[in-house]
Amino acid sequence: MKLNIAICDDEQNQIQYVKGIVSEWAEANGHMPFFAEFPSAEAFLFDYAENQNYDILLLDIEMTNMNGIDLAKKVREENDRVQIVFITGYPDFMSEGFEVAALHYLMKPVKKEKLFTVLDRAVENMKKGPRFVLFSLGKETLRVYAEDIRYAESDGHYILLHAGEETHRLRMTIPETEKILGEGFFRAGRSFIVGLKYVARITKTEIILLDGTVLPIGKGLYDDLNKALIAYLRGI
Repeated sequence: MKLNIAICDDEQNQIQYVKGIVSEWAEANGHMPFFAEFPSAEAFLFDYAENQNYDILLLDIEMTNMNGIDLAKKVREENDRVQIVFITGYPDFMSEGFEVAALHYLMKPVKKEKLFTVLDRAVENMKKGPRFVLFSLGKETLRVYAEDIRYAESDGHYILLHAGEETHRLRMTIPETEKILGEGFFRAGRSFIVGLKYVARITKTEIILLDGTVLPIGKGLYDDLNKALIAYLRGI
């Protein structure tokens, strides 16, 4: 498989080190990597304005001026398919990765076996087409991209399914909806199911989505949601 890979790090020795590991992995798996190297987030974005044909981004977090998290946020404004991997010496930024759907965090110095595993997952994700979920509407069937669903909420005997720019009103229960949605979603209480992709941050009592929507967390579910978010971020 041809792979366009960008490595962004303000330390040239780190770029060459990571590039060497990726090259070894690609050769072992029959892939053809095409590398682009950038010493700063600004240099990457200057190139990205003209060339958005990247499959995998390997980003340092701590860089001069704009950091890797802010760079990833810029990319995610228009591109939700590229595989983003953070390589950092600081574990404190992991929670911010919820906002950019990072594939994984790797701590410096990067271990070859760890990066091999993450790259394998990146390729598997690229091979997958968008997942659809199907809802029966009497004699009709509603087909919705799973990745477009921000959340579902109970409305009497109905469910309000918030997906993309639309809200669908479906006659079904929260348990029925939870079963249909499957992986990538978390039941946050009796009345809400949230798409983990859209969670920006959580508190002990609330879930804040990327669009600013605030949803309540059911009593005693904070720890479970936090674990689900970390597992989703790591692709477990």
